[in-house]
Amino acid sequence: MKSHIAVSSRLATIAPFLFVLLWSTGFIGARFGLPYIEPFTFLSIRFVLVLLILGGLTVMFQQPWLSQPRAYGHSAIVGILLHSGYLGGVFFAIDGGMPAGLTALIVSLQPILTALISQWALGEQIAWRQWLGLALGLIGVAAVVSDKLMVAGPPLVTPVTLTAAIIALLATTAGTLYQKRFGAGLPLLSGTWAQYLGALLMTAPLALVFESHTIDWQPALIGALLWLTLVLSIGAILLLMLLIRSRSAARVSSLFYLVPPATAVEAWFLFGERLGWLAVGGLVIASVGVALVVISPPEPSRL
Repeated sequence: MKSHIAVSSRLATIAPFLFVLLWSTGFIGARFGLPYIEPFTFLSIRFVLVLLILGGLTVMFQQPWLSQPRAYGHSAIVGILLHSGYLGGVFFAIDGGMPAGLTALIVSLQPILTALISQWALGEQIAWRQWLGLALGLIGVAAVVSDKLMVAGPPLVTPVTLTAAIIALLATTAGTLYQKRFGAGLPLLSGTWAQYLGALLMTAPLALVFESHTIDWQPALIGALLWLTLVLSIGAILLLMLLIRSRSAARVSSLFYLVPPATAVEAWFLFGERLGWLAVGGLVIASVGVALVVISPPEPSRL
C-alpha cells in the first residue's frame, strides 16, 4: 500500500511538467505539418483519428459512456473551445507565418485571465504567493516576447495572425474554466471522446467550405499527424483533464507559462528560431513563477 502511495505521489509531482513538455511540442508538430496541408483539414483528420482511438480504448477498457444528453453537450462545448477554438487559432496563426514560439507566447497569457475569472466564476481563492507567481510568469513571458521581436526583416505578426492567436487564447481560457465547472465529474475517456466529436463538428465544415483539401503526404506531415494525434490529442489532453480535476483552474493554467519557453527552445533547436539571453532569462523567471503557483506550501505541523 505504501509503495502504491509513493508511486502515485511521484506521478502527481511529475505530471504537471510532463504535461508542459508534451503540450509544447504541439506548436512544433504544427510547424512540421502545415507546409503540406491546410490547418482545418489537418485538424479534422486528426480529430477523426482521435475519435477512433479513444472510442476503441473506451470499449477495450469497458469504460462507461456518457449517459445524459446534457453531459454530451457540456463535453462538446469544451471540445469546441479547447480543440476547435484553441488549436484552430494556433494552426491558422502558424500557417499564416507567425513563428511557433511567438504563437505559444501569445496564448500563454491564459493564466492571468483564468486566475481573474476563476475567482468570480468558480469561487476559487488565489493566495498572495500565487499572485506573485502569476506576475513573475507574465514578466518571464514578456521577456521572451521582447527577445523574439528583436528580429530584423519582415514583421512576425500581422493583424490576421494576431487575431487568430487571440481567439486561441480566449478559447483555451474559456475551455479550461468550463471543463472545471461542468466536466470534472464525467468519465475521462468517453468525456474526452465527446469533446473531440464536438470539435470535429465545428472544424470539418470550416475545412469543407474554406479550404481546397489539397494534401501532400510527405513523411514530415505523416509524422506530425501521428505525433499530434497520439501524444497530444490523447496523452496530453487526458493528462490535462486529470490535472483540472485534481487542481484549481488557476494552478493548472499557470503551467501554460512554461509552454512558450519550452517551445522557444524546441523551435531554436529544430528550426533555428532565435533564442537570445533575454529569452533564457525569461524562461528562468517564468519557471520560478510557475513553481510559486503550482507547488503547495507545506502543511504546518500539528503537535
